[in-house]
Amino acid sequence: MLQHQNPNHQMGLCVGKPANVAHVSSSQLMKEAINQRERNQEASKKKIKKASKVSKDESFPITNNLKAFTLSDLKTATKNFRSDSLIGEGGFGRVYKGWIDETTFAPAKPGTGLVVAVKCLKAESHQGHREWLTEVDFMGKLRHKNLVKLIGYCQEYESRLLVYEYMPKGCLENHLFRKGVEPIPWATRMRIAIDVAHGLSFLHSKEPSIIYRDLKASNILLSSEFNARLSDFGLARNGPVGDNTHVSTRVVGTSGYAAPEYVATGHLTINNDVYSFGVVLLELLSGRRAIADERAGGVEETLVEWVKPFLNENRGVFRIMDTRLGGRYSKKGAQAVAALALKCLHNDSKLRPTMAEVVVSLEEITNAPKVVPGVSSLALSPGSS
Repeated sequence: MLQHQNPNHQMGLCVGKPANVAHVSSSQLMKEAINQRERNQEASKKKIKKASKVSKDESFPITNNLKAFTLSDLKTATKNFRSDSLIGEGGFGRVYKGWIDETTFAPAKPGTGLVVAVKCLKAESHQGHREWLTEVDFMGKLRHKNLVKLIGYCQEYESRLLVYEYMPKGCLENHLFRKGVEPIPWATRMRIAIDVAHGLSFLHSKEPSIIYRDLKASNILLSSEFNARLSDFGLARNGPVGDNTHVSTRVVGTSGYAAPEYVATGHLTINNDVYSFGVVLLELLSGRRAIADERAGGVEETLVEWVKPFLNENRGVFRIMDTRLGGRYSKKGAQAVAALALKCLHNDSKLRPTMAEVVVSLEEITNAPKVVPGVSSLALSPGSS
């Protein structure tokens, strides 16, 4: 089922304090979890064993790349999951900041060692359990500079947690859309786009290919230097093999980002990710969400629907540019990126570029001699035509 994009409902590690979490104490949360674990110890073992054998996609070999944490370790690392350690919350569960030793991965004193993000699965979430298994499967095997690093996991009865590297700048969604946040400069936006393209290209180059399936601004996390990395692989799937042209799946993802042919048929290919990337490019250009707020008449409009008429006009791109950039962007660069976005959003999925081609195009755009991001003499104000 497609999710509507909501800034307070994220499946990834998009950090930022939720508005209404203070009424639930961490001690109460942990007490309830412990009591439930004790009551259902034997039943839980059977349930987890059964869940792991539901299908081939839901079982996984634990790889040597991952650390097996105990729940006790993670309680210590996060100050007993205290509310002041809470950095995010979504459909999966809650995300806490913690500290571990850089060498041994043992819990460390707050403020020392390696900072990590600990994602806790809601105990009642069956769908979340399947996605948890998928995340461990893919992220336990994949390493790339533009993928968030999964350090380890914890599975003790009803408790399932994941431990990631901590991304200090949080998610792209917050920087693009949250009020009061410093706007991302043009050059940084282009670097983020290239990083995301590299990450997707890496996934698509695997054999078989890996389809990310849930590219969106809240799943793009940023390092302290604004280097972008993909997070949350719970919906990822292996691509088609042999003579197969697609993988048939139930339709999941986020409304506004999902490719129309996938929504209509459930047929999954790497071209679906390319479409989602085109939407992210439009978000970087316009500073608008993939799904706009409902209009007065109650009609919801996607960013793609709003943008396309402008991009079909000569120089129409300047009417959709993010006003928070204040005109400080490359005129030719913006036009070239908009043209690339349109290619990624092509209605015929077979005519979309590959992510490897997208990487080349973006690097050519940013490295072109006359495209110098941030130079005001080359910029055109958003209201110009």
